Amino acid sequence: MPQGRLDLAAAAGLDKQLSELVNAGHTRLVVDLSDVELIDSSGLGALVSGFEAARACGGDLKIMSPGEQAALVLELTNVNRLLHTVASADTAFDDLS
Repeated sequence: MPQGRLDLAAAAGLDKQLSELVNAGHTRLVVDLSDVELIDSSGLGALVSGFEAARACGGDLKIMSPGEQAALVLELTNVNRLLHTVASADTAFDDLS
C-alpha cells in the first residue's frame, strides 16, 4: 500500500485504490502504514474516506504498523478512534467472524 509520504501527492491514489477495492466487494480493508514516513491531512482524508466507504457497505478499514509520526498524527487528530490499529492483516477481523 502507501510508501514514503502519504501527503497531497499520494492521497488521491490511495483514495482511488481504496474506493476501487470497496466497489469490487472488498469491504474489510487493512492499510499497512509500515513504509509511510509522513502522513498529512490529505493522507488522513484518504484513510477516513476509505473507512467511510467500507462502513457504508457493511465493512471496516483498519491500519497496521503505523510508524512513529503516523501514529502521533492519528492520535493528535483523534482519527485513531475511527481507524483501529491491528497487529496483523491475517487476524484483523477475527472478532467479526
